[in-house]
Amino acid sequence: MSERFPAMPCIALGMAAALASAQALADEDTKIGARIFADFTSIDAKSDGIKTDTSGMGVDVKRAYVIVEHKFDDVWSANVTTDFQYASNDSVTQVYIKKAYVQAKLSDAFVVRAGSADLPWVPLMENLYGHLFLEKVIVDRLKFGTSADWGLNVYGKPGEMFNYSVSLVNGGGYKNPTRTKTMDVEGRVAFTPIDGLSVIAGLYSGKRGLKTDGGAATPNTANRVDAAVTYVKSGLRLGAEYFTAKNWNNVTGATVDDKADGFSVWGSYDFAPQWGVFARADKAKLSKDVNPGREDRYFNLGVVSHPRNNIDVALAYKNDKVSGGTGAVTKYGEVGVWAQVAF
Repeated sequence: MSERFPAMPCIALGMAAALASAQALADEDTKIGARIFADFTSIDAKSDGIKTDTSGMGVDVKRAYVIVEHKFDDVWSANVTTDFQYASNDSVTQVYIKKAYVQAKLSDAFVVRAGSADLPWVPLMENLYGHLFLEKVIVDRLKFGTSADWGLNVYGKPGEMFNYSVSLVNGGGYKNPTRTKTMDVEGRVAFTPIDGLSVIAGLYSGKRGLKTDGGAATPNTANRVDAAVTYVKSGLRLGAEYFTAKNWNNVTGATVDDKADGFSVWGSYDFAPQWGVFARADKAKLSKDVNPGREDRYFNLGVVSHPRNNIDVALAYKNDKVSGGTGAVTKYGEVGVWAQVAF
């Protein structure tokens, strides 16, 4: 019998390792979800008074995200989010990796992400606006910014009234992971003096992923400054957002500078658990130096229903007009039903 005793520590060690492995798996957590934006609408689009091919009735799945989140432990986690878009007007389905990052949460005040992750400005404004399924926020809608990019991000909440986010990114957006000679920086800080009220400031500077070996010259640097004041509490959402940009669409152009700016004001109110109303108005100068007078005016309004958690259905009207300066006068009107489903 004594000859078998030496095997006992090995068995004990094996059982301990198995228990440790089982505990590690129990501590890990994987979540799989999705978010879908769809609409059934009628569009009236014109360029210099002539209807374009965009006009007509149809169903679009504007966005569909498949989201996989995995938590290894209290520090380490990962996220992969795919983004696909189908547009009925051109019958093309495009699939992208929107997010693919590893996260290390060292504290509430210091969280690091590496990969394609949320940028500091647009995702925060989308969350505060609350109607992304109907329309992008102004910076994203006019393509003076985007929601995610490849690089490094640090964010945190050092105190109850303050949070921040800073990203060092390639600059081409999540759809373009091309390596560049220099990296862009975007950052923002938010101050919440009272519950629901946020005062937010942000900035962006860089070559927007256009400075590459063998690529076109990039004499100019794209810069953007953002500011917003929002109030979100008890079913009420109010916000005013402003941006000013310099050489955003002129990085590879002539050395002459070009500027743009714009603002967006929006509000919504859920007057009952399942019903709400909303409205928004945007105005922007698109090219104040190169094409002065070029202006975009946009608005939307409608009613929204929340038939159950994670489902929103809106009956709305949207209108956009670009005019002034050189270029065609474009008008866009859309009426119909927009919906989002998340699970």
